Amino acid sequence: MSNADDRSTARQALIVIGLVLATLVGLAMVWETRRVLIWVVVAALFAVALNPLVDRVQRRFVRRRAAATLLVFLATFVAFAALGVLIVVPLLDELARFADRAPDLLREARAGRGPVGELLERFHLRRQAEAHVDQIQRFGGQLGRSTVGLVRGTVQGVAGVLTVVVLAYLMVVQGPRITAGTLALAGGTRAERLRRIGRASASTITGYLSGNLLISLICGLATFVVLALTGVPFAAVIALLVAIADLIPLVGATLGAIVAGGAGFLHSPTAGVVVLVFFVVYQQVENHLLQPVIMSRAVQLNPLTVLVSVLLAAELGGLMGALLAIPAAGITRILLREFVPAGSVAAEADPADRAGGGGPDQPAGDHPGDGRTAGNDDG
Repeated sequence: MSNADDRSTARQALIVIGLVLATLVGLAMVWETRRVLIWVVVAALFAVALNPLVDRVQRRFVRRRAAATLLVFLATFVAFAALGVLIVVPLLDELARFADRAPDLLREARAGRGPVGELLERFHLRRQAEAHVDQIQRFGGQLGRSTVGLVRGTVQGVAGVLTVVVLAYLMVVQGPRITAGTLALAGGTRAERLRRIGRASASTITGYLSGNLLISLICGLATFVVLALTGVPFAAVIALLVAIADLIPLVGATLGAIVAGGAGFLHSPTAGVVVLVFFVVYQQVENHLLQPVIMSRAVQLNPLTVLVSVLLAAELGGLMGALLAIPAAGITRILLREFVPAGSVAAEADPADRAGGGGPDQPAGDHPGDGRTAGNDDG
């Protein structure tokens, strides 16, 4: 082998090693800054969701975009604050009532009377509780000592919320300017393609958010009906908490079941069992029927793609992966539709698609015959 071949091989090896090291450094940086990146992604979701409303306010009421954005954000903040008051005030009253009744409940539980005592007796837990009084007291002391960590987590959560709000505000205000500058740099058919991708992606994210809200509304209404029929107090407040928790895909209904089930067992063991059975059945219906069907219509994806995307993303990325799975799948579909050559797509399409009927993943008005496909943009 000549010296030139040796130098070429060494150069290629160095390039490969450099690419591997750069990839590892990039992944390490992403991992170290994952909290900030999550804030940016969440802020972008909120910005996309609120941007159409800001545009409407700017066209009809306020000319300056910063002022229109501020009005929309203030209205959103007032709505969330009112929702928080509806939840927090009854909960504080209930906590105060529970604190007043706590000594009586403890005496009844030790004597095997009252709802807690009857529950302990039914499941033969009273003797176990009496035998482990010391461990329970030590556990309570550990909870008291963890107050500092709880306060620290609360402060970090508040800081995260404020950061997300500021980022979303700046994204909405600066969005048209950034978009115009990017399209001007692209120019020609590339600008038109980028504009089309941006509009389709924004429509996908908006559809995902609206579909998620619809699923949470269904969950909240169903929970209210079950709690009202079983006589659980504060059924409306608990149902609202469940609806908010259900915004989290896959595990949201489980978190809601913990809240509603606890309230049901405090009311009566029968009510608690009924509530838990309801949530076991409902979670299966939501995960395998409601979410795939509603999301498939909202983001123009078939139900199988929705379900597989959520399951895989939840396994790989946890909670944040489950939240971003559906919009990521929708945006991936848009990119594939734009950049995959039209000939290969047509070869794989069924006769109905080639005739212009469209499939479950192709929204209306985006057929090859309307002059807006990626094949017409190649240049």
